[in-house]
Amino acid sequence: MNAPPETTVPSMMKAWVLGDPDDIKLVDKDVPVPGKAEALVRIDAVAICATDLEILTYGTPALIEGGPPFNKNFTPGHEYMGTIAALGPGVDEFSVGDRVTVEIHAGCGQCKRCRMGMYTSCHNYGKNYGDQDKGHRANGFTTNGGFAQYAVNNINTMIKVPDTMSDEEATLVVTAGTSMYGLTELGGLVAGESVVVIGPGPIGLLAVAVAKSLGASPVVLVGTRENRNRIGLELGADITIDARNEDVVARIMDLTGGKGADYVVDCAGSETTVNQAVHMTNRGGKICLAAFPKKPVEFDLGYLAVNNIYLYGIRGEGRSATHRAMAFMAEKRFDATKIHTHTFPMEDLPTALKYARERIDDAIKVVVSMKDSHAAADAASEGAV
Repeated sequence: MNAPPETTVPSMMKAWVLGDPDDIKLVDKDVPVPGKAEALVRIDAVAICATDLEILTYGTPALIEGGPPFNKNFTPGHEYMGTIAALGPGVDEFSVGDRVTVEIHAGCGQCKRCRMGMYTSCHNYGKNYGDQDKGHRANGFTTNGGFAQYAVNNINTMIKVPDTMSDEEATLVVTAGTSMYGLTELGGLVAGESVVVIGPGPIGLLAVAVAKSLGASPVVLVGTRENRNRIGLELGADITIDARNEDVVARIMDLTGGKGADYVVDCAGSETTVNQAVHMTNRGGKICLAAFPKKPVEFDLGYLAVNNIYLYGIRGEGRSATHRAMAFMAEKRFDATKIHTHTFPMEDLPTALKYARERIDDAIKVVVSMKDSHAAADAASEGAV
């Protein structure tokens, strides 16, 4: 590893690993070594995503050594930021000591989708082990992730963090990047176009912020939680609709003069919301499915065809959308910290996961801080000298 003399990288680290479903334990692991076009990141903070909870319980969409991630010494977690501790051979795009946040996916770089910039749809997803190593990486999905003190990242997945941005805010860049990617794929978003976001979870709330920052008007948020709808207003929503009390489609039609919304982003992923999205979209409009339904859903396909409505699915934060999201956040175009509700130390990860899963105290985005863990490791290292 190419690190200056004053930088000490330990050989071992603390990391959480997944055993059986929902069984995660804190263990000692070897610190990974960065290779060509890679850097070693000393993780400072990591946010919990709903997909992390899915992986812990069901395994998917993680794919480790060609199968489920259970009992394979796998460390999950993908929404992290940190400080570069060492550089792989030939890396000069970054320096040791740089604060960086990361995006998840580094595709193989050679398949059709990767060459198009759609590396979150890499044809070689999960084929990064043994004799069939295609070079694909998706940290926290197909390789070890961020519930640890250190992780290796490809240089294409790292974005420098400005000094004015806190660790906690930097972990939210990938969430904003996912929202940005959805609007990027829909394309053509210009000032004055109407956007409806269904579902005030982390991605939905930041989709409101991104849409407003791109000049959309009006921006409407549909949700069933009063507190989250209020946060949506703070992030730029012009109007919020409580789906428990109103006919959502009728209200959107009323707001748009009977034409429907130009863009609809469904961040809830239920059969009800998918059909709401279909029937509230303008002729020739576009729908982004940003959530993963738990089971097959029925929707009015004929209505899409008759009205020339375009339907898009997205995964993750492709086409460098995370870099664009960072640019918006660094310029204070919106305040992503409004969705950060709780912080726990690394050693309390099970509690943090419980808060995120059960939405205790109306948890939205729960962040795990590594500061205490690193301080303890540094003290132990000094004591051993």
